[in-house]
Amino acid sequence: MYLYEERLAVPRSWWVMALCAGLGLALVALRVHPLGALAALIVGTAAVAAAIARYGARRIRLSHHSLTVGDTEIPLDALGSVEILDEQEAFLWRTRRADPHALMALRSYIPTAVRLQITDPAFGAPYLYLSTRQPMTLAAVLAFVRR
Repeated sequence: MYLYEERLAVPRSWWVMALCAGLGLALVALRVHPLGALAALIVGTAAVAAAIARYGARRIRLSHHSLTVGDTEIPLDALGSVEILDEQEAFLWRTRRADPHALMALRSYIPTAVRLQITDPAFGAPYLYLSTRQPMTLAAVLAFVRR
């Protein structure tokens, strides 16, 4: 059972990109054959839609024992302080302040984030940057679980 779960889904407008990519391929294939254009529309749209769905499928899950981000599972005792980042701070930590050794679940379409210090040297990362639409809720649930 998860105490907190969030899917970092892409915005709805991104699904229009899948259709636009399929239409672009269909226009290119139309010069060859009309049925080729139809196939390019279907295959191109499906391929880009699958890539978008996979990109937006990453989840943040918090249980009593660990924080799971995608395939990475971090025990709660390996986490230190929590910092809630507003839009400006999140931008700075994504760009100029970013550490190349940090673990980052970065989604540019999500403006807010949480930065968690990693105290366990076995991870080899100084902090974990999580893009989240609900940074206060994530920080509150994390504080509650650690008590």
